Amino acid sequence: MKLYSRGQVLLFSALSAVIVILFAVGFGFLRPKTSANTENVNLSIRDKENEFALMQSEYIALNTADLVQFSESERENIAIYEQLNSAVVNITTETMAINWFLEPVPQEGSSGSGSIIDMRGYVLTNNHVIQNAHRVLINLADGSQFEGSVVGIDPESDLAVLRFNPPQGMELRTIPYGDSDFLLVGQKVLAIGNPFALERTLTVGIVSGLGRPIQTSRNRIIRNMIQTDASINPGNSGGPLLDTQGRMIGINTMIYSPSGGSVGIGFAVPVNTAKRVVTEIMLHGRVRRGWIDATVVQVFPSLVRYANLPVNSGLLVSRTLRSGLAERAGLRQGTEPVQYGRTVIYLGGDIITSVNNIRTNTLADLYSSLEACRPGDVVNVEIVRGGQTITLQITLADREEVMN
Repeated sequence: MKLYSRGQVLLFSALSAVIVILFAVGFGFLRPKTSANTENVNLSIRDKENEFALMQSEYIALNTADLVQFSESERENIAIYEQLNSAVVNITTETMAINWFLEPVPQEGSSGSGSIIDMRGYVLTNNHVIQNAHRVLINLADGSQFEGSVVGIDPESDLAVLRFNPPQGMELRTIPYGDSDFLLVGQKVLAIGNPFALERTLTVGIVSGLGRPIQTSRNRIIRNMIQTDASINPGNSGGPLLDTQGRMIGINTMIYSPSGGSVGIGFAVPVNTAKRVVTEIMLHGRVRRGWIDATVVQVFPSLVRYANLPVNSGLLVSRTLRSGLAERAGLRQGTEPVQYGRTVIYLGGDIITSVNNIRTNTLADLYSSLEACRPGDVVNVEIVRGGQTITLQITLADREEVMN
């Protein structure tokens, strides 16, 4: 038998104790004490992991393993669709027609899309989707259908706000607003809508152009429209155009198409326009816009020749409202009446050539230049008077009151 010295025995004992301690720590019997900061960091990390897992299950409804096969761009598309498609509604309308017995009968109208923007059941869509509708039906992703009421419309921006009454306890998904002032050509966008009644379809594209002025009728131009190549077809109207964060940056409104189908040129109303319109409608039931309280006539070639006008385009001020805001600001009306068809035009007044640096060659230009202005706003109006150019500062009246 081999004998060990006392020193060797003590050394072996110490080594054995160390091995036991390491063994216990490795298997979790003993744990070293950690600082409070370390514990907080670990808790924070776990909280973030739990939050991410919750978002994955709620918005994507697929586990991480299922998403590995997809590219980052595809995962982004999937997440946005799963998160927001239930906030997009299908809008159908009924109109009234007259049958052979001169009786009013309902008939199927148009179909479009809309975005839920408020938990109380407010929906943003296009005005042309519900135009001339006798009845509006709002269809949700879960298959439920509600009759909607029209809160207000704004034909000039082609926007409308509807409302339905969700039952108590019903949780609605809403689409958050983004900011359309900082968009860049080339950035990715996504559109969700109901083209050709195919509900909640996702299309993807880019911002193809910005600041497009699109004339929708004789006196209406929607300025600063967003152009996109994301496929937009009949039925997409009123649906959201989204950025990669799932924020609404536009309302899909119209397409340019010789064939009636998507050819990669679609237009959306900027969401910053919609924010202003929606706020006005929800507060006042309409959009209050400022107006120059005067009657103007669009200059045309025969008028230029007859009156020997110093300009070839602009808006001739025929009459001003007596003691109105425009007259008090110095705008002068005409004094010489002439008959033009069934209309009397007063010649000799000022000719408006621009408002807030926007050229006013046509009446549509005037509407467009004042589209974002409210009653009480002061605008710079450039006029030609006696061959001289003068700038006046005119306080705007309420257009609805002036027109009526």
